Amino acid sequence: MKVVAVYSIKGGVGKTTTAVNLAWEAARDFRVLLWDLDPQGAATYLLQVKPKLKGGVDSLVRGKTATGTAVRSTPYEQLDVLPADDSYRELDLMLDAAKKSTQRIEKVLESVADDYDVVILDCPPGASLVAENAMRAADIVVVPLVPSPLSLRSLDQVKGIVAESSRPAPILGFLSMVDRRKSVHWEAVESLHAERKEVADIVVPSAVVVERMGTERAPVATYAPRAEAALAYEELSKRVLSAVKAKRAKPKR
Repeated sequence: MKVVAVYSIKGGVGKTTTAVNLAWEAARDFRVLLWDLDPQGAATYLLQVKPKLKGGVDSLVRGKTATGTAVRSTPYEQLDVLPADDSYRELDLMLDAAKKSTQRIEKVLESVADDYDVVILDCPPGASLVAENAMRAADIVVVPLVPSPLSLRSLDQVKGIVAESSRPAPILGFLSMVDRRKSVHWEAVESLHAERKEVADIVVPSAVVVERMGTERAPVATYAPRAEAALAYEELSKRVLSAVKAKRAKPKR
């Protein structure tokens, strides 16, 4: 089982849309679990899953609720969700109070390791104990970068957090929410990949088709498969899965 953490220090950079689209793309070939770690529960909503977790996330991280019983299916074959609910607002405090507080996400996933080939972690923004857990569990960290003078600073902050992990994962950044009409955006498209080896030459545009995810409650490729954004997420998924050498342990369901 390979773990992909979608993470950014900054909010509003397209993190959840990335996680959802990556999960859907990966589910074409692999058994995928998306764990919504963000208390806003946007990934849970977009994949049409009810945000109710019996006993809350505290019961899950303490091992009182079996991971498998908390998992919910989605309308898409091979794609399941571990949903977020209101209890995730206190997840940092719950992890801090738990034994081996930086290893709880790994522990929760252990019991479903034979059920999934790929796990996508939709991480909340900011530096937190949740982020530390996710970075420790991850085989790769995917970082959406909105083109701006602060994008490199944001990337460096993520690199710093990953470097402090006991098992630092490789980082794959890409440009998100790009509007080529803005000079700072097209300049970033032209230069950022060349300047930083961690940044892929993948560009997800700022587009209405991406915004429609909120009304469609579906990944972009399900309703606009030839859109530039859908093709960009498809390529991002290929790069990520190749980087972690994902393998299907069992035949498709």
